[in-house]
Amino acid sequence: MISLTIISGRSGSGKSTALHVLEDLGYYCIDNLPVSLLKPLIEQLSTSNSPSKISVSIDARNVAEDLAIFPSLIEDIKEVELQIVYLDSTSPTLVKRFSETRRKHPLSNETRDLSASLEYESELLDPIAAIADLSIDTTNLNIHDLRDLIGKRLTGRKPELALSFQSFAFKSGVPLEADLVFDVRCLPNPHWITNLRTLTGLDKPVADFLEEHDDVQSMENDIKEFLTSWLPKFEKTNRSYMTIAIGCTGGQHRSVYVCNKLFQHFQPQWSNVQIKHRELGNPGNRN
Repeated sequence: MISLTIISGRSGSGKSTALHVLEDLGYYCIDNLPVSLLKPLIEQLSTSNSPSKISVSIDARNVAEDLAIFPSLIEDIKEVELQIVYLDSTSPTLVKRFSETRRKHPLSNETRDLSASLEYESELLDPIAAIADLSIDTTNLNIHDLRDLIGKRLTGRKPELALSFQSFAFKSGVPLEADLVFDVRCLPNPHWITNLRTLTGLDKPVADFLEEHDDVQSMENDIKEFLTSWLPKFEKTNRSYMTIAIGCTGGQHRSVYVCNKLFQHFQPQWSNVQIKHRELGNPGNRN
């Protein structure tokens, strides 16, 4: 059965954050869905090869008459496993958030200021708030607290950081997507060993050569310790993914070897770990 989560709430309460959390957790997400399209959407999803987990946000930009009949509309929906989540904060908190972001409230106009718009918005969304399965007060939550709470309350788990290890050649430039870059050009270079030159860091003779040198092991261990200490802290700062780039001169030997060792070390510890060897056409881990 399809699982449908409807996110609603006043502007500034955290609807976009909640939707992004669910998207990171594998939900197919739709922002600001018109209420009139909710039932046709469900009918379409029920008759096609669609994602099993869907989340939509419904807010006060909808037609007022449609919001008023939302409870009766929901009663007719039987084809899905439905959950309605309503987010809100105190009006002073929402006013402060709008002031900090300098955004315009979607319902404000020449005759309705921010405070009046928030009150009007509350009236429009009251039919949804009244039947919500879960109501969350985000007044005292920062964005990181809200992400964790949404993940745990709605899915039983919080979004996890996806890791990507990538080897590269400095002569071809640092990868644009790199978040952390480690330079291993100070390590012994197999390129200068004739029988190793045409091989790569994925080949055992190259690995054997590098493992004979204490500096290689020290560099590898230092990077592992750094990442072990700091990746959890990056994860707590709303990061969905992180690319760790390992570079050497040609991107064939040292960077490939170290990148591969890091991938093998962290893969059992994190749920989503990928590897890419940019200069090798990405043959991936083969050791």
